[in-house]
Amino acid sequence: MNVSLTVWLLTIVALCVLVGADFFIGRKPHDVSVKEAGIWTVVWVVLACLFGLGLLLFGGGKPTGEFFAGYITEKSLSVDNLFVFVLIMGKFAVPSQYQQRVLMVGVVMALVLRAGFIAAGAAIISAFSWVFYIFGAFLIWTAWKLVQDARKDGHDEEYEENKLLKIVEKRFGVADRYHDTKLWIEENGKRVMTPMLVVMLAIGSTDVLFALDSIPAIYGLTQDPYIVFTANAFALMGLRQLYFLIGGLLKKLVHLSYGLSIILGFIGVKLVLHALHESGVHVPEISIPFSLGFIVLVLTVTTLTSLRAAKKQGEAEAERVA
Repeated sequence: MNVSLTVWLLTIVALCVLVGADFFIGRKPHDVSVKEAGIWTVVWVVLACLFGLGLLLFGGGKPTGEFFAGYITEKSLSVDNLFVFVLIMGKFAVPSQYQQRVLMVGVVMALVLRAGFIAAGAAIISAFSWVFYIFGAFLIWTAWKLVQDARKDGHDEEYEENKLLKIVEKRFGVADRYHDTKLWIEENGKRVMTPMLVVMLAIGSTDVLFALDSIPAIYGLTQDPYIVFTANAFALMGLRQLYFLIGGLLKKLVHLSYGLSIILGFIGVKLVLHALHESGVHVPEISIPFSLGFIVLVLTVTTLTSLRAAKKQGEAEAERVA
C-alpha cells in the first residue's frame, strides 16, 4: 500500500487529536466506572472499525484484512499486558482515582516508543529479507515460553522493577507519597520524582518489553509500516478503558496464555514460510483471510474455555467452603 507523506501526517495529527480529546475528557482524577469504561471501549473499537473501512474504500481488501488481523492480534496481546499493569498498580499502591492518568500517560509513552521499534523494523526488513527467519524463530520460542510460564502458574504475583527504573529512582530520588497528579516536587531543597512519575515510567518501559514480541508478530501479518503503526495505535489507545472494563475478569482468562502462544507460534511459522518463499523455495504461504479467521477462532475458543474453567473452579471452591 503506497501511503504518501501527507496521509502519514494527517493520520498522526488525527491520532494526536483523539489522544488530546481523551486526555481532556478524563483530565479530572476520578474513579472510572464500568459503564464509563465500557462506553469508551466501544468508542475506540468503533473508531478502529471505521478506519478499517476507510482502508477498504481507498486501499482495497488486502490492506483492510492485514489491518484487522494486526489489530486483533495486538489487542489480544495487549490484554496480556494488563496482567502486569495490575501488578504495577498494586506494587506502587496507586490510588484508584489516579490510575486512569497513569495509564493514559504510560500508553502514550508506549506508543511513541513503539513507533521507534516499527520504524527500525521496517528499515531492517527492507535491507535484510532473511530477518524473517529470526522473527519467526523468536515468535516460536516466545510461544513455547508462554506455554511453560502458563504451566508454572501463569503470571508472577509480584512486579519487579527493571534495572533502568531503579537507576532513575536512585539518580533523582522518590518522594514518600503521592502529591495529587504532580510528577516532581521540592523536598528538603531537592527536586525529586513523585511515585506518580515512577509508576508512569514503569508502565511505559514495561510495554516496550512487550513490544519485543508484538512488533515481530504484526510484521508477520503485514510488512506495511503504515498498517503496523495504525494497528498498534488503535490497539494501545483503547487499552486504558479496557483495563477498567475487564480488570476484574483478568483472573478468569486462565487459558489466555495458551491462546496467545498458539497465535504467536502460528505467526512464527507463517514468517518462516514467507522467508523460505522469498529465498526461492516453493512452499505454501498462509493467506491473510486464513490468518484472520484462525486468530479470531483461537481467541474465541480460548475465552470460552477460560470462562468455563473459571466457573468450575469457583463452584469447586464454593463446595469446599460449604
